[in-house]
Amino acid sequence: MTISNEVLDELLKGCKRPEDLLGDAGLMKELKIRLMERMLGAELTAHLGYEAGAEPPADQTNRRNGSATKRVKGSDGEVPLSVPRDREGSFEPELVKKGQTRIDGVDDKIIGLYAAGLSVRDIQAHLEDLYGLRVSPDLISRVTDAVLDEVREWQHRALDRMYPIVIFDALRVKIRDADSRMVKNKAVYIALGVTRDGEREVLGLWIADNEGAKFWLSVMNELRNRGVQDILIAVVDGLKGFPEAITAAFPETMVQTCIVHLIRHSMNFCSWKDRKAVAADLRPIYEAPTAGEAERQLDTFEEKWGGKYPSIAPAWRRAWAEVTPFYAFSAAIRKIIYTTNAVESLNRVLRKTLKTKGSFPTEEAATKLIFLAIRNFEKGGRGVREWVAARNQLAIMFAGRFDA
Repeated sequence: MTISNEVLDELLKGCKRPEDLLGDAGLMKELKIRLMERMLGAELTAHLGYEAGAEPPADQTNRRNGSATKRVKGSDGEVPLSVPRDREGSFEPELVKKGQTRIDGVDDKIIGLYAAGLSVRDIQAHLEDLYGLRVSPDLISRVTDAVLDEVREWQHRALDRMYPIVIFDALRVKIRDADSRMVKNKAVYIALGVTRDGEREVLGLWIADNEGAKFWLSVMNELRNRGVQDILIAVVDGLKGFPEAITAAFPETMVQTCIVHLIRHSMNFCSWKDRKAVAADLRPIYEAPTAGEAERQLDTFEEKWGGKYPSIAPAWRRAWAEVTPFYAFSAAIRKIIYTTNAVESLNRVLRKTLKTKGSFPTEEAATKLIFLAIRNFEKGGRGVREWVAARNQLAIMFAGRFDA
């Protein structure tokens, strides 16, 4: 719709200063209110079937019944709005619904600030400073709690039949325990799938009260119940009971220990001055062309460092059954499952969001914020680099399963 210059000139007659147009009592704010009231009046006209000032149909008992003033919060602050009424109380406006107190995406602003990791107090201050909006902690909680419905829908959505690669990773979050009321360091597990087309998709998140094979099996069964029938390669971080749970639910899945996690675990045994040298001597193991050569490189590493750091080589040997599948893959696939760039970029988003939080009062509060961070992550580019080469290799290695 185009507004004529004549109408604009008429509107701007009294505007001599910027605040006359944009100030709290300026034209823009007044125009917005008047237009909304005009639209509400038009809605009532459509509801009653006759224009304001006209005679209603003779057989109609419902009539206009004045108006009521309600205050609504928007990007211009809090404004008074005159809402027309009818005698029977049957008028349900669409523009500003009954009980609605916020307009102009105030809810989206609150959720956006919450997703950025701001506290309730910070959100209050931000909205008041920028928009002149005074919102209560209870309002912020109600708005963000609405996200939980979206979380439940997302957590139970249908998934693809097959994922070539699924990376299972964990982060630690401080959450107040509901029973003991003590803050505990809980594990939040995230499953990041790579689809047949090379897109990254977060399949779900789970907060573990009791880790172990029973917990992991429940996660695997949940994925099956949501439609996943096959996973070609599952990348895990060496947690006890995890490989067994995966193969119990997906017998044909190749379980691969995350090499990055294994390297980081090895570094935990080293002094700071030796870390660089130890990391350099581990490199020939995971860059070996074959499993046999990798084992020889591990023997060489143990001969050099076994006396000073006797725990590193045995840690690799304990995980060797889940390390060796790595050597059957081409460089394109190794790059995806070794560097785990797909999950590391997600972790960067999560850490950035969570770093402002000391702890969470409940698991639901943690879930809300992590879900919003995941949603922001998935808005960006989700493709895995150099996927075409990896996909061609997978289609050959897993013939009959990749294209099924």
